[in-house]
Amino acid sequence: MRFQRLDLNLLVALDALLSEKSVSLAADRLCLSQSATSSALGRLRDYFGDELLVVKGRSMVLTARAEELIEPVRAVLEQIRSTIAIQPEFDPATADRLIRIMASDYSCQVLLAGALGMLEAEAPHMRFEIQPMGDNPIDTLERGQIDLLLTIDYAISSDHPSQLMFEDDYVVVGDAANAAMQGEMTRDKYFALGHVTARFGKSRTPAFDDWFVRRQKTQRRIEVVAPSFLSLPGLVLGTRRIATMHRRLAAQMVQTLPLIQREVPFDIPPIREAVQWHITNNNDRALRWVVERLAAYAQESGPAADTNVVPLARIADARADEIAVQFQANHPSTRGMA
Repeated sequence: MRFQRLDLNLLVALDALLSEKSVSLAADRLCLSQSATSSALGRLRDYFGDELLVVKGRSMVLTARAEELIEPVRAVLEQIRSTIAIQPEFDPATADRLIRIMASDYSCQVLLAGALGMLEAEAPHMRFEIQPMGDNPIDTLERGQIDLLLTIDYAISSDHPSQLMFEDDYVVVGDAANAAMQGEMTRDKYFALGHVTARFGKSRTPAFDDWFVRRQKTQRRIEVVAPSFLSLPGLVLGTRRIATMHRRLAAQMVQTLPLIQREVPFDIPPIREAVQWHITNNNDRALRWVVERLAAYAQESGPAADTNVVPLARIADARADEIAVQFQANHPSTRGMA
């Protein structure tokens, strides 16, 4: 179909080329051959009377005209998708749909691993692609590169809808043979021991608990910095080191590994995981169904009470919100680190 000499099918190719700034990467995204994508680029150049992408060194860069087209093209495609392309009826038993989710390894382990197994029985033809947490998850959502963002609630955007999934807090985890883990975990003991923590990306961005503990008057000794939440349990095994972990994740790990958990010996605010989607997809029944099923699974799969972990008094909500805002202000590039 053409509109004022423009083949509208080329809009999808143009969006991919503008986003990827590479013919080969755009071809992969479009599931086309590189020659077909190059041909599409040629026709786009003819229509706009502009090179759009030019070679600079070993890469390609956008021309000024191409930069101007990024947002209008994306807006047109999102409008088409939200008003025309999405089917009004949704039947999970017959739906054949790919859902792209960005989530941390923690969220994947404590929620998605079990929830997607449940969804397989209810929606056997639906497919899911889980992407690791990037540096700018909200930007990725707004670019249409993911359908759902699963992250801590104060890292989501007020510009798009979201739904709370679950709340989680922290425990101390160590080797079951670690003498320091026997009995109550005291504040003095906690800060005397060596610690394993997770930090992310090139800037070694701290997770929320790491940042919060740094604000204590006494500083802990970090002996191992890990690249993910799931690597923490293995790095304390056979050592006297301890790790501060999400309770839901720790509850799973102690079932299969020789680990023991104790309560953190000071107040630390809980985190709340939420799912967010682009506002243009607010009427997407498939996405809303997936969100509802994730929320239902999250409520059903909370960790059972552990007699080895005695809960402390919780931080007041107002103070917890204040701390969350401080964390986001201190680390604006960390949006999505649980």
